[in-house]
Amino acid sequence: MLRHLALTAVVSLAVLSAVAPAATADGGTPPLPLARPLPLPVHQGEAGQSPARLTITVSGGGNAAADGTFELRCAPAGGSHPLAEQACGRLDELAGEGEDPFAPVPKNALCTMQHGGEAAARVTGTWQGRRIDAVFSRTNGCEISRWNNLGPVLPNIG
Repeated sequence: MLRHLALTAVVSLAVLSAVAPAATADGGTPPLPLARPLPLPVHQGEAGQSPARLTITVSGGGNAAADGTFELRCAPAGGSHPLAEQACGRLDELAGEGEDPFAPVPKNALCTMQHGGEAAARVTGTWQGRRIDAVFSRTNGCEISRWNNLGPVLPNIG
């Protein structure tokens, strides 16, 4: 059966290889036009940045400058976030890598049992055209890594 299938594939390829050049060589009918690709969506704002409007609330960080509620707007960068340009740049970098920095840690993840402090954060708003409502903590190795991956959107803590 496998031998028959392989033989059929080889014969089909040979026939197509012989017919394709002959069909275009006679000058009779031009080849069918190729379909044009769909245009890519164009984001409003500065080059390389996608629009984002986020509210970031941080508590328990032990640093008065880091704790509080901050607004972050991207494309163009702005708001009350102290590192708005860097934060927007990091979000664009993560989007370019295809990462979702707001996704929770998977339920079956194996995480180190370490405690990174009492800091907690909540991020709400829109990013990449979708609603965001994510909670961050530093209760184990996975959560600490998730927090650190989103720096400087979230403050550098301990």
